[in-house]
Amino acid sequence: MKAAVTWDHGLTFEGTADTGFTVNMGGSATAGGDDDGFRPMELILTGLIGCTAMDVISILKKKRQDVTNFRVTADAEQAEGHPHVFTNVRIHYIVEGHNIDSKAVERAMELSETRYCPAQAMLSETVPMKLTYVIVEAEAVPA
Repeated sequence: MKAAVTWDHGLTFEGTADTGFTVNMGGSATAGGDDDGFRPMELILTGLIGCTAMDVISILKKKRQDVTNFRVTADAEQAEGHPHVFTNVRIHYIVEGHNIDSKAVERAMELSETRYCPAQAMLSETVPMKLTYVIVEAEAVPA
């Protein structure tokens, strides 16, 4: 895997990777930036939950769970001093659908955490993570 960032101006960069997609990265105004893109640590956190989200939804579909909406959020605390590393991460899965089995959700989360998600495997070596979920019963579609 290869990636690159190209400087535009100030603290503004464009990131690219093997896929060819791009992402804008920028610094905060307090750090001398223009507030015009993702912060690098935001990208790390977003990458983490994107990785586990792809695993969990894939596993739930294989388990024939009738998922109609799915969202993963994260809250990360950072050290006050430099280098502002993550000190605690909470990942929250919101699974909406019809008759979702809580054991299927728990197993999907566990498999992502322990077997499939490289971002979670790597980051969990350095920062404590708490995983939580909620299942929301979707409204029945009128006949």
